[in-house]
Amino acid sequence: MTLVALIRHGPTAWNEQRRTQGHRDIPLSEKGRAEVSRWRVPKMLEGVRVVASPLSRATETALLLFGRAPEIEPRLIEMNWSAWEGRTLAELRVEHGSAFTANEARGLDFRPAGGESPREVRHRIAPWLAEVARAGEPVAAVTHLGVIRALTSLALDWDMTGEPPCTFERSAAHLFTLDADGHPSVKELNLPLSAASP
Repeated sequence: MTLVALIRHGPTAWNEQRRTQGHRDIPLSEKGRAEVSRWRVPKMLEGVRVVASPLSRATETALLLFGRAPEIEPRLIEMNWSAWEGRTLAELRVEHGSAFTANEARGLDFRPAGGESPREVRHRIAPWLAEVARAGEPVAAVTHLGVIRALTSLALDWDMTGEPPCTFERSAAHLFTLDADGHPSVKELNLPLSAASP
């Protein structure tokens, strides 16, 4: 079994405004940099291979947290929200009404206009998980909420309808183990990124 830890990037101005970011390369805010600077790597992740989404909010988080530049892994990029990037969910619900509500109810098959569904995110990251499993080396990956949710759905066979299995905390590592084929199982969600972490 191979350990994979997923960590969400620090806050950006768009996070603070509750705007969907998707592939838009929005950097960490000053507040976000200050927050990440207070995070601490859990002992179990010290010295592990570090990879990150190519977006600057993820690469900068990795550098601040681990003290070294990460390897870039394009498959860890956020879900593509296409034309809806920069919009809030509240705005989209008002603008699209019942059609948006019905789209949200599709769970894994929810799709932003011209964008990507969570199911497609799962398909995108599955080959990377298989590669990590074959290498057999623990990995810490700084990525995005959409990727964390997609991997969790794969691990728990969650169809992403109804309530999520937990609230995914930002200042936390989400730990999974991979079998020989790269299929994930949950080890621990929301391990705090604090000096007290084991």
